[in-house]
Amino acid sequence: MTVIQHKPVNPIAHLSAEDIETLGKELDAIRDRVLAERGESDATYIRKVIKTQRTLEVSSRAVLLFSLFPPAWVIGTAGLTVAKILENMEIGHNILHGQYDFMRDPKIHSTTWEWDHVSPAEQWKHSHNQLHHTYTNVLGKDNDLGYGIMRVDEDQKWYPMHLGQPLWNFLNACFFEYGIAAYDLELGRNLRKGRHKTPEFRARLRAVGRKIRRQVLKDYVIHPLLSGPSFLSTLAATFTANLLRNLWSHSVIMCGHFPNGVETFSKTSIEGETRGEWYLRQMLGSANISGSRLMHIMTGNLSFQIEHHLFPDLPSKRYQEIAPQVRELFDRYGLRYTTGPLPKQVASAWWKVIRLSLPNRAVARPGTDERPSRALAASGV
Repeated sequence: MTVIQHKPVNPIAHLSAEDIETLGKELDAIRDRVLAERGESDATYIRKVIKTQRTLEVSSRAVLLFSLFPPAWVIGTAGLTVAKILENMEIGHNILHGQYDFMRDPKIHSTTWEWDHVSPAEQWKHSHNQLHHTYTNVLGKDNDLGYGIMRVDEDQKWYPMHLGQPLWNFLNACFFEYGIAAYDLELGRNLRKGRHKTPEFRARLRAVGRKIRRQVLKDYVIHPLLSGPSFLSTLAATFTANLLRNLWSHSVIMCGHFPNGVETFSKTSIEGETRGEWYLRQMLGSANISGSRLMHIMTGNLSFQIEHHLFPDLPSKRYQEIAPQVRELFDRYGLRYTTGPLPKQVASAWWKVIRLSLPNRAVARPGTDERPSRALAASGV
């Protein structure tokens, strides 16, 4: 039985429309400063990361040619896992965002880069750059919210099938790159609406099929065959590396979008949205992960998800640099900067998935304030 959920106090009730537009101008100023400073140091950084990643992948695959020996299996698997994480998170994700297009290097450009992932780069850029970053945390518009398979907000109607969402989320984590490919295809929505027979969908589906074949051939046929007597152990090592990469990527993404303190928004709240209001939605709809510099690199600097949502086209290594400036704005405007260590954020995100698999139980108290999305829609903020 679903009953009305108690709503928390609106975190932006103290801000006027003028405050929000002023906040937007201050964030624009931060972005403009970074754009003006962007240059050779950023280009040197990404080239160094790419070189490191490629060296690590080649050397790890070489070690795995002898994976029949346990030490070689462990070393090769660990190295290949790190190489795949670096390629997806700090390299592929950020290059495909256009963060390094200013270099005008045809080999490191959002229009030419193809990553180590079963989702074709072009399809991912549409669903992620154009849809997700435009409609961040807007229910019914941002498919990243629950990936179309989970209930992620108390205002979403509960159905008995939601009882299984902790299991769906775990399976999605294990095979995350395939889940992303299905999400980029909007597979569920297209099947429900009968669009799966259209020429456009079939063309996109064929592109995904070709990419999957290339990935499977590389990881599970050619490399294991080259290992000769170590075929099965190399096969297991590659599967393990992909599994660990998927679990890591899924955890990082969950930490940026699902922990306690992250807000969601209704469709009506973004009607006539201004630049300042868009910025505010990114601030309220994101969470960070605290940690070391190495951890930030391994997350593709998505440990600074707040800064990334505010400025998705800035070079990722700049997020740590501007984070104190962004946090100062949160404090000055009386907003909560949601952050915490990785274990805490992962636990918080998973608890939300588990909690929302059940029907709402709390009862609203008379006179409680609405969610931010309702306040935005009602006041024009």
